[in-house]
Amino acid sequence: MKLKKIKLTRLSAIVAGLFLTISASAQVGVGTKAPKDAKVLFDGSKKSLHKNWTYWEGPRLAAELPIKWEIVKDPVDKGTAMDSNDPAAAGGVYGAADIVTKKKYKDFRLHVEFFIKDEGGNSGVYLQNRYEIQVLDGDKTKHGMGAVINETESPYELYNGLGKWNSYDIVFRAARFEDGERSEKAMVTLYFNGKKAHTNQTINQVWGGENSGLDGGNDGGKGITDQPGGIKLQAEGHHVLYRNIWIKELELDEADTDF
Repeated sequence: MKLKKIKLTRLSAIVAGLFLTISASAQVGVGTKAPKDAKVLFDGSKKSLHKNWTYWEGPRLAAELPIKWEIVKDPVDKGTAMDSNDPAAAGGVYGAADIVTKKKYKDFRLHVEFFIKDEGGNSGVYLQNRYEIQVLDGDKTKHGMGAVINETESPYELYNGLGKWNSYDIVFRAARFEDGERSEKAMVTLYFNGKKAHTNQTINQVWGGENSGLDGGNDGGKGITDQPGGIKLQAEGHHVLYRNIWIKELELDEADTDF
């Protein structure tokens, strides 16, 4: 009787573990809904756009509130999305009309979905308004699609392509400081369209200069400071759409972002 009970207990544990594994793997990819304890940053409505976002007041800001990113019909599914083609950024003038969350974050779990309409479509998802995860059709380099920009190779093979929705699922841990000096670099794990692309990737600096994001103008982007930052989406003068953006704040004591 005891032996049977032990076997049943072990079987239950295996089944439970399998269920947890399946559940965990289902929590990434296009269409992933926000958990109850997450904050929805953009639900497709103009109300959520203006409530949660504003223009980043960087040195190249040329746009004026209210945000001019247009709410458009979802080209694939029911619902709506926002188009990053702000007129102030025409010609690819990054930093002129980027939008950033009003709230600033330290460690977090983030979900973002994007759709590129035309060849060469360009935008970017910025973690803490510092570190860019590239959104760029056609580029397979370290500056290209899905790369932690200039830090990793592009996992371009995971890209769904033009005219289709794509997703980034991210766990991010902010840089740590001791006595005002950076003691641990920022770290990120990224799933691209449900497939793991980067695991516990450290990030050395802010790339792109002062018009790119926080600390971009400090010591060539190497002067990272100990302050939280918002989630930023880049306007580059292209029709790159966004939808279903949510975030969950975390407290990651250990240098581990794998999930």
